[in-house]
Amino acid sequence: MALDELKSAVPDYAKDLKLNLGSVIGNSDLPKQQLWGTVLACAIASRSPRVLRELEPEAKANLSPEAYTAAKSAAAVMAMNNVFYRTRHLLSDPEYGTLRAGLRMNVIGNPGVEKVDFELWSLAVSAINGCGQCLDSHEQVLRKAGVDRETIQEAVKIAAVIQAVGVTLDSEDVLA
Repeated sequence: MALDELKSAVPDYAKDLKLNLGSVIGNSDLPKQQLWGTVLACAIASRSPRVLRELEPEAKANLSPEAYTAAKSAAAVMAMNNVFYRTRHLLSDPEYGTLRAGLRMNVIGNPGVEKVDFELWSLAVSAINGCGQCLDSHEQVLRKAGVDRETIQEAVKIAAVIQAVGVTLDSEDVLA
């Protein structure tokens, strides 16, 4: 199992990450599609080649072709949106918020999977990319759809752990 290989690669000084990785993925209460779509989207968003190489095969094996593509689409569109909307939010001139975005985001309206799943994956990627405006937007959509806070928090925990593992392993590769 690639998850076990990834956990074994985590150095001793980051033992908490190793334990958390096993917990947030191995003991998740999320339905399989939500879990593995979140894992794949976050592995992509982490920008860690090693994390993506290790987690992608298991994600692909646990997702339908449509969900696999949708999770990758969530990572792609949120990579763009998180930069754009985070920047508009951080600029002190409020006029930027009134300007038309003019960016294509069609996949959000038709992701090829349940809207809730895509929104959850988008929220998790937004957590990694640090876009508060996107986090709020996706959280509101999820809550209106009846998703509980525990589910949302679980996706954020997956994002946090995958990002931390990626940073740790990539830094170890550089220092080796």
